[in-house]
Amino acid sequence: MLHVEDATFDEVVLGAELPVLVDFWAPWCMPCRMLAPTIEEIAREYAGRLIVAKMNTDENPATPGKFGIMGIPTLILFKNGQEVERVVGVRPKQALIKQFEAHLRP
Repeated sequence: MLHVEDATFDEVVLGAELPVLVDFWAPWCMPCRMLAPTIEEIAREYAGRLIVAKMNTDENPATPGKFGIMGIPTLILFKNGQEVERVVGVRPKQALIKQFEAHLRP
């Protein structure tokens, strides 16, 4: 799992060849902490098909502002540099996979 910052976001996320799932979170956010193990599982299970990155919104306010993130946790799936899916709040792992899987390579 990658940790991205405002300075590296365009290169790491928008320039990636694989789809990138970005978890916008903050350390004080209890729902973010609840979602973290699920995100880690998805990162392991989809390695090679999906890049998973985390962005601390407290330390990196520019990128969340650019994408209109109003609440966390917010998950955004980027493919070919474009946002293709967005989930706000905590969801079960299977619901997340169902929403994102259509955008992943087999």
